[in-house]
Amino acid sequence: MNPARRCSALLSQLCVTSRGGSTARRPLSPGPVSSPGGTRCCRSGVGGGGGGAGVIETCPQPRPSGAFTTGTAPVCPMGGSSSSRLFGTFAQSLNRAPLAQPALYPEENPDQDPAQTDPDQLLRECEEALQSRPARPHRHLVYPTGTASRRHKHNPAIRIMQWNILAQALGEGKDGFIRCPVDALNWQERKYLIMEEILTYRPDILCLQEVDHYYDTFQPILASLGYQGSFLAKPWSPCLDVEQNNGPDGCALFYRRSRFSLQATAHLRLSAMMLPTNQVAIVQTLICQVTGQRLCVAVTHLKARSGWERLRSAQGADLLQSLRSITSQSSSSQTEAAPGTVPLVVCGDFNAEPSEDVYRRFSSSALGLNSAYKLLSSDGQTEPAYTTWKIRPSGESCSTLDYIWYTHDALSVDCLLDIPTEEQIGPDRLPSYHYPSDHLSLLCDISFREEPHRLM
Repeated sequence: MNPARRCSALLSQLCVTSRGGSTARRPLSPGPVSSPGGTRCCRSGVGGGGGGAGVIETCPQPRPSGAFTTGTAPVCPMGGSSSSRLFGTFAQSLNRAPLAQPALYPEENPDQDPAQTDPDQLLRECEEALQSRPARPHRHLVYPTGTASRRHKHNPAIRIMQWNILAQALGEGKDGFIRCPVDALNWQERKYLIMEEILTYRPDILCLQEVDHYYDTFQPILASLGYQGSFLAKPWSPCLDVEQNNGPDGCALFYRRSRFSLQATAHLRLSAMMLPTNQVAIVQTLICQVTGQRLCVAVTHLKARSGWERLRSAQGADLLQSLRSITSQSSSSQTEAAPGTVPLVVCGDFNAEPSEDVYRRFSSSALGLNSAYKLLSSDGQTEPAYTTWKIRPSGESCSTLDYIWYTHDALSVDCLLDIPTEEQIGPDRLPSYHYPSDHLSLLCDISFREEPHRLM
């Protein structure tokens, strides 16, 4: 099957619900929901809300069955009619066989070679499927002061995306976004918005949280786009409390197979004061196929809610200890490098403002980590005003909770995707018809500081 026809087949399968019906396009609900004008083209637009000094570049063209239950736990009804079964029709159509519960790390099988999908065609079909919705906020790439747009064929930039995409079961069943119409959370359209964001920026490494449609949506689609994925569910996911859920949510880490090969994977259940918690992390050591250099990447999602600051701090300490061990072990296998020198990137929803102890732990760690998004500020030392903005029954919440940490002595940040302004987000905040999650995606291009020690 040629790539264009394969895209159509993939998208047509995506449009089929678990009950066999096709998705009906519907007009925007009347009411006070704010939406930006313009067409559904998200590749250029007005300036964003980063607020920092630097060179601004227009957002670039894309780069070349039954629900799970928890026994006696209370069950919340899921709104709308977009319930979907784990291992649904789409995933089964790609695998040509019914999917069972996966074995340990099946997604890391190097022998897997799924048929490839044309990302440009898939992006166009996403845009067509979303024509009744307003466009996502236009965002720009910003080059921090003191950096320049660098393109080096022997050391090309690595694009990293961090995003809490909002678990479908939580969005419809538990989170209580009182200014977001239920229809805006319909999975049969919201998944197109998520994929449109990913396809617009084409990251080399993609770190996601609150993923509850890994096996039936993200793994098969991203595998067909050339990504290798790994998923780790929360041990006691709150999604399981929701009727017609799609299984537990968790963290997912994808990397582009053409850019990286996998050296090692660690699936971690984070501890606090020697006790296991409900939060997890994935850590992978990758080998860049362009430079031959190693890069350690971690994705995590720490405990939510106020009042749990000490637990988050302990989880962060546990993760940092694991990362020190993993990076040292990875580096000790290199005869050219001393132990402890493997560059590190940590992405996550930390559920913690910069004033919290867990933030201070990371910023003062012996691993030498810096937060990439501080570089958007004029002084290079201030985080954005927000990475999530939502309205719940308890009130309005505008917070900075999401981060991309990197080893500043070994890696440099070439550019970052700016933060949308309050006007772009709209008075009803997030999620909305024009943005699929209550958290904003973060994206930056990084590169190795040192010249590659070996060219492939």
